Amino acid sequence: MTVGQRRGRRIMMTPGELDEFLATERTCRVATVSAGCAPHVSALWFVWDGASLWLYSVVRSRRWADLRRDPRVAVVVDTGEEYDRLRGAELSGAVEFVGEAPRTGELRAELDLPETLFARKYFGLEEMPHDGRHAWLRLTPQKTVSWDFRKLGSV
Repeated sequence: MTVGQRRGRRIMMTPGELDEFLATERTCRVATVSAGCAPHVSALWFVWDGASLWLYSVVRSRRWADLRRDPRVAVVVDTGEEYDRLRGAELSGAVEFVGEAPRTGELRAELDLPETLFARKYFGLEEMPHDGRHAWLRLTPQKTVSWDFRKLGSV
């Protein structure tokens, strides 16, 4: 169950706006917590399938180790330079590990869509190249907060 946005409703994105935003932006920031309770934020490429954010992570990374220990995550996707152009979304919940790690291309129906979207978005290809270093994380957000300051009009 997704928790709705309680504050900032005037500037929140509609579901259609959010889908379009997440489908077109290229980089997110993933926040995890280490075993020693230290925060860790890293940039990552992603795809959005309309319900879940798919993260393609290096399996020998601090992010991967943090999420193996504690799958809770917050992800921010944002854009804009000027105050009245800022847009973004924060998605949070627990990730699921999907497919083999590292990913070698083993047939897996639930990865067909994210791998097709990812290959097109980042490589201009129809098939996903596998490098034997990355694997998939799926975040089906429990909470999403969005903002689009363009909705404020002139400030």
